[in-house]
Amino acid sequence: MRNSHGHGHGHGHGHSGPIPVGPVAARVVVGLLVAIGIAVLAGAVILWPSSRSIDIPLPFQTSGGGAVVTEAGTVTLQDIGPCGSASAGRPFTGSPQPPPNDSYHCQRSLIDIESGPNEGTTTLLEIGPGPGQPDLRVGDSIRLVRQTDPSGATMYSFEDFARGLPLLLIVAAFVIVIAAVARWRGVRALLGLLVAFGVLVGFMLPALLDGKPAIPVALVGGAAILYAVLYLAHGVSLRTSSALLGTLASMLLAALLSWVTIEMTHLTGLSEEQNTNVQTYIEHVSITGLLFAGFIIGSLGVLNDVTITQASTAFELAGIEREATRRQIFGSAMRVGRDHIASTVYTLVLAYAGGALPLLLLFSVAGRSINDVLLGDAVAIEIVRSSVGGIALALSVPLTTAIAVMLARPPRSGAAASVTVRSGGRHAR
Repeated sequence: MRNSHGHGHGHGHGHSGPIPVGPVAARVVVGLLVAIGIAVLAGAVILWPSSRSIDIPLPFQTSGGGAVVTEAGTVTLQDIGPCGSASAGRPFTGSPQPPPNDSYHCQRSLIDIESGPNEGTTTLLEIGPGPGQPDLRVGDSIRLVRQTDPSGATMYSFEDFARGLPLLLIVAAFVIVIAAVARWRGVRALLGLLVAFGVLVGFMLPALLDGKPAIPVALVGGAAILYAVLYLAHGVSLRTSSALLGTLASMLLAALLSWVTIEMTHLTGLSEEQNTNVQTYIEHVSITGLLFAGFIIGSLGVLNDVTITQASTAFELAGIEREATRRQIFGSAMRVGRDHIASTVYTLVLAYAGGALPLLLLFSVAGRSINDVLLGDAVAIEIVRSSVGGIALALSVPLTTAIAVMLARPPRSGAAASVTVRSGGRHAR
């Protein structure tokens, strides 16, 4: 609203509604997001996994070649005594058969079988001493592997501790706290997590198992996750759209950096046992591709955190400082962004370092030089992952801030564009 008294300063303090958005910038951003969304859908259709079946890898098969089946059990009796009972691993009622001799001792556990065809019977687990062996106690809930031996008789063995109830309580506490503090926005964020998990399990993993190229799969899956997570958590708005466009651009940059660094450093990923098993038993899946996809998906969370903060900061500053120019808003938002970068880089690097602690501990007692440790495949992967994530994180701040400023503050038009605004003794165009 122009001042009717025609004051030469032309402050224009008459705005009472929201700051208008530059229509050209808005159309460009929305158009880009629609085009990218269509490309993501087309990519998902092209890369959608086929219905071909994949043979179960040997370590995960039963003796009959099928999938491993587990049953519930509870430890009812525990002692140390002679081993070698014929009842070990067999379902039975009553007492187990005594061992034929007293040649060696081990931990003996009577387990009540609580599910499956032998529910209501008991089995005996004999566990020899040694590192990595489970330490069972009376009352422990466990999972038992049920399979058959060559003669067709049912056999049970220890699989793992049952963590269903504790995990359910932890997840329930997480959901309740997020919903209580963030309210409906927190609930929408949790729904976004479910969608992200669905994309990962329903599309990305089957596509990789189907032999689809890892780079397009990671980009399509990552983009689909970002669309769902950002719009569900923060609502459909230009503010969210600016953050989404900045995050998508940063993800593409992270993908390019990941590819370049993996090629330059010749990382193989074979220092990790899981990757070695994949290469051995699922030969058509590229380990390098899996490494690349892991870099991309691992960077999404921290990129999303930074970009939405920068977009919100720019829009809030534009709403408060009505006379500020785009350059002023960009500069103020960048000062916030620099602080965010400094703290988030620590988070990123320390998170990866924490995950590598067991590996670093082994290296520390192996007597190897620090140079060998840092340049080895296992540690180099974490260094490259942290560096790529940090570069993408740092560059996402000015990129997202610039997009948000263009949407939050339209260009001055007409005579208003040439007015000099006096504010606090300083002039700004």
